[in-house]
Parts: sequence; structure tokens; C-alpha cells
Amino acid sequence: MFEVLAYLFDTWYDAESCPDPDTLEIKLKAAGFDSEEIGDALDWLSGLAVTEDTQLPEAFAERVSFRAYADREAHRMSAECRGLIQFLESAGVVDPLQREIIIDRALALPEGELDLEKLKVITLMVLWSQGCEPDGLILDELSPDGTARTAH
Repeated sequence: MFEVLAYLFDTWYDAESCPDPDTLEIKLKAAGFDSEEIGDALDWLSGLAVTEDTQLPEAFAERVSFRAYADREAHRMSAECRGLIQFLESAGVVDPLQREIIIDRALALPEGELDLEKLKVITLMVLWSQGCEPDGLILDELSPDGTARTAH
């Protein structure tokens, strides 16, 4: 699934330019991904859609906040993962609302502890889905292969 997500990030500049799910599925199959990986990735991506029912007030994004992790969250996310989220928030790369979306999407993965590389891809996809692109140094750090994508 993460290979599919990384491919989406590298192939389409932003979520707006990404084709509809049916067309996307065809393109991903043509790129060599198997149906199960594609299905998992598309299901996971559908959780990024923000609707009026799930949207937090904009004022939430403007606040500085402290995040205490519930036992379930701390169990699933290593200290290294939690530290990355804290760093990104303190550096102004993500706001508190984006932080919560990242945590939600991380916990939406199948059971097991989340590793740092997966969290980096999740973070990129959250930012990508919202049309945000971090500066080059942060992008390098978050990119799965350690190299930022080239400009489209």
C-alpha cells in the first residue's frame, strides 16, 4: 500500500490533479500495482476526505497545543514516530489539525506498531491531500527514498 501512496505523491503534483478513483485504479494497475495494494491504498485515501461532519473548527489549526497520546496510540506509534510528529508541529510544517489527521490515518492501518518510514509517507499524503508542500529540507526528510521529488 505504501508503494502505491508514494507513487501517487511522485506522479501527481497535488490531490486535485489526481484522477477519480476508477481512473486511478486503472492507471495504478497499468503501473504494475496489484489489485489488493490498490484497494488498500484507495480505501486509506478515502479516509483523508474532510467533510463538514468531520471538520474541526479552523481556530483549532491556529492554536499551539500539547498532544498527550492515549495508551492505544502510544502502543501503536513508537516514541520515534511521536517525536517526528512533535518536531513537524513545532517546526510549523503541520498544524494541530493536520497532526490529528496524521494520527488518525496512522491508526487506520492494520494492527501492529507503525514504523517511521510509514509515518513519513502518511505525513506526505496528508499534506499532499491538502495542497501543502513543505520546504525542500523537510520534503527530503519525509520522502520515502530520502530524495525529494522533482518539480512537475
